[in-house]
Amino acid sequence: MRKKSSTPNRSFRVADQIQRDLTELIARELKDPRVGMVTVQSVEVTPDYAHAKIYFSVLVGDPKECETALNQAAGFLRNGLFKRLMTHTVPTLHFHFDQTTERAADLNALIAKAVSSRAQDE
Repeated sequence: MRKKSSTPNRSFRVADQIQRDLTELIARELKDPRVGMVTVQSVEVTPDYAHAKIYFSVLVGDPKECETALNQAAGFLRNGLFKRLMTHTVPTLHFHFDQTTERAADLNALIAKAVSSRAQDE
């Protein structure tokens, strides 16, 4: 039987702190020109805190190139997190491009097109 955590929702708090710290580290300390204006959308941490999936979006630049650059800088960013977080282990970082905003824009365009064609039919 699994032992219950002594502090409820600890993984959510750790993920939230990682998100805040990574946002600051990427903006202020990461000097890679391939990384444009990055927004960290969400962080998912495994129960053993060994790995973290970081979902991000990009305002300017190529998302694939930015994802490659962030994954290459994961060690540097993990070291920065190690200095900021007060946890025993700092997870290995895995960056993934979040396509939610692009999908939402596509769906909005489809809805607007359907509404305009319906208005023309009436």
